[in-house]
Amino acid sequence: MLKYLLLGSALISSQAFAAWQFNQQQSDVSFVSVKQTSVAEVHHFKTIDGTLSAKGELEVNIDLASVETMIPIRNERMQKMLFNVAQHPKAKVNADVSEVLAKLKAGTQKINDVTATLTLHGQIQKISLDLLITKSANGLVVTPVNAFILDSKQFGLDKGIEALREIAGLKTIATSVPVSFNLVFDEQN
Repeated sequence: MLKYLLLGSALISSQAFAAWQFNQQQSDVSFVSVKQTSVAEVHHFKTIDGTLSAKGELEVNIDLASVETMIPIRNERMQKMLFNVAQHPKAKVNADVSEVLAKLKAGTQKINDVTATLTLHGQIQKISLDLLITKSANGLVVTPVNAFILDSKQFGLDKGIEALREIAGLKTIATSVPVSFNLVFDEQN
């Protein structure tokens, strides 16, 4: 009997303290800009990294200088005029997903409302995300159920958007920006 209790305890401990490795090649953070009222364009960041601790603490770092819009001059303008990467090179998201991970078994998925902290452009804001967390035999995928709508004014980005609008000679650029992501973690044994 003691042998089975020890074996069961070892199995539970190994699941609770699983190490997760961020898979940058399969992960993505993207956003949509809307100009001239109805012209939408999808952009993404080429360099993101993340960690997911055994305790369920999720952290994602986005290198804002890696913004990719498929137009080099626009990339440069966003880096300098919008994100001001010289002073604010990264955006960071932190969230506690321990409650979901504790209930998640391989081959299942859960939707959970998570309060996260977003640090962007020198501002720190709490955001609410409906996350779909899927666990496979050897990995974990975290995606939003719906795109997160970032209000640029909350992060002081509205002035940068206005500067981009002026330099591009546009009538409008939306200040509410849909953001989506797909974060993949590989389980390490």
